[in-house]
Amino acid sequence: MLYSVIIPCYKSDQTIEHVVDMTREEMIKLGRGNVEFVLVNDCSPDGGKTIAKLREMAEKHADVKVIDLAKNSGQHNALMAALRHADGDIIIGMDDDGQTHPSQLGKLFEALDQGYDLVYGYYPDKKHNWFRNLGSRFNDLTVNSMIKKPKDVRTSSYFLVRKFVRDYAVQYTGSYTYLLGLFMRCTQNITSVPIRHFDREVGESNYTLKQLIRLWSSIIGFSVIPLRVASIAGFFFAGVGMVAAIVVLIMKLVRPDMSMGWPSLMCAISFFFGLNFMFLGMIGEYLGRMFLGMNREPQYVIRETYNVEREGLE
Repeated sequence: MLYSVIIPCYKSDQTIEHVVDMTREEMIKLGRGNVEFVLVNDCSPDGGKTIAKLREMAEKHADVKVIDLAKNSGQHNALMAALRHADGDIIIGMDDDGQTHPSQLGKLFEALDQGYDLVYGYYPDKKHNWFRNLGSRFNDLTVNSMIKKPKDVRTSSYFLVRKFVRDYAVQYTGSYTYLLGLFMRCTQNITSVPIRHFDREVGESNYTLKQLIRLWSSIIGFSVIPLRVASIAGFFFAGVGMVAAIVVLIMKLVRPDMSMGWPSLMCAISFFFGLNFMFLGMIGEYLGRMFLGMNREPQYVIRETYNVEREGLE
């Protein structure tokens, strides 16, 4: 059985080689030494340091495949590129900074051997900064409500997935990739296990507000619930407006000398116009996605590959 370790790389020239070496050693200890590594450089803005390190690793190790993306495409699109070039029967998703530590692989394989199709490792005690933890909690709430992820399953970037699930996921050609959403379209045989979250070996997290928003944007692409919420809210506020109008009319009939109050009227108009524009913007987001889908904006563009002998799966 072949195992594929897929890792998106971003400013990781100081960490990635150690991560790969540790993972290779751990897989041998677990009796699963038939392993390949698919490393994707997500256009790291570091003057070519990351891709230079990846090229060096590919030259030294035949089991290391390298994919160099021409532009920054985001973590999930980079993972999609890796999935399409992975040949393993089991695919292992990891980070490039050592926080998804190879020493925890045994716990994930124990769960996979029980028959699950997809296993996530989750961190009871996270080592991320407060900003990323806050963003992760918000995205978790979004996932639980929009794509109906089982509440007892907690996710992260550390996972094991079977080949048939991968084969289904890579058929997706939309511009906004969210892997959990794709995996859950294929199987509900999912679990998660608690693992230790290690400190970063070098530097600080590369996650920014823009990246967290991009991830959230990808999540909503797998659900129509925001549109339903908008519709329900529209009916609710329309009903509130009608009731308020009736109340004001009755009060005016009872007290003809009552001032209607231009300031309060203008506030109400501003509020409802703002609400309308908010929902129009949400609908516009979906229409924009349809437009991008019709224009076939690529998930990623590959500049070069190393140790890759075939085209990626479609």
